[in-house]
Amino acid sequence: MTVENETVEHADPTLSPLAHFGYEVRLERERLGMSRSELGKEAHCGYSLVAKIEAGDRVPALSFAETCDRVFPYSNGRFERLWPLALRWAFPPWFRRYVELEWIATKLQMFHPLLLPGIVQTEEYARAVLQAGRPTNLDDLVTARMERQRILERERPTRLWLVLNEGVLRNAVGDAAVMAKQLRRLHELAQCPPHVVQIVPTQGNNHLAASPFGLLSFNEGADIVHVDGFPRGYLLADIDDVTMANDAYDLLKSMAAPPDESADMIDSISKDCYS
Repeated sequence: MTVENETVEHADPTLSPLAHFGYEVRLERERLGMSRSELGKEAHCGYSLVAKIEAGDRVPALSFAETCDRVFPYSNGRFERLWPLALRWAFPPWFRRYVELEWIATKLQMFHPLLLPGIVQTEEYARAVLQAGRPTNLDDLVTARMERQRILERERPTRLWLVLNEGVLRNAVGDAAVMAKQLRRLHELAQCPPHVVQIVPTQGNNHLAASPFGLLSFNEGADIVHVDGFPRGYLLADIDDVTMANDAYDLLKSMAAPPDESADMIDSISKDCYS
């Protein structure tokens, strides 16, 4: 194995957790005499992505951190431990606290009136939504959004209860192929305990909530409310706010079709609109 000698600018590792992660990857790779291409092959990615991660320019997926721990001797899980810090750097500062809470939540109750929430978006849907804001770090934002979804699939998953207006499924994001794939994902989720998906039919005339909001529950401690908005969301922990949000969510669930009907509704809309 050889060490590549291209001149690549490396970020100061003290600048951010992301820069520190990249510095540690480069340090261990060069110590092992491994090329970026060789590391990329191990991690099922290309030379370019390895170079960007080392330079602190891209957020790594968890699978990349796991590869580093497997390939580099004596890492002892260091890269997987560093990964959550690097990942949070991809989120806006105001959203990082929410991500921390979401990661440890035992249950999420979410309502969205216009779009699928990030926690259930496919990569293509997420990219179409995020690129509308013309961000300079689109790839990082997409990676971070996809990595958040691990909480739904881990050994002890966070339970998701999702209520959507029917219009969300008919609001085309991207092309028909993007929407068809997204609704397949939602269809699978609706049939996968312990998660629940409910759809408020258009004729239900849901005027209760105009903005997305959610409730996070934990093994210890009170629920917290997250309200999504522009230009930023915010967290509420006051007991009166939490009580009001719980009452509103109960009403939304009562307006929605029963959970057992969700998969058929999703399938029907997909065939009508995107096949």
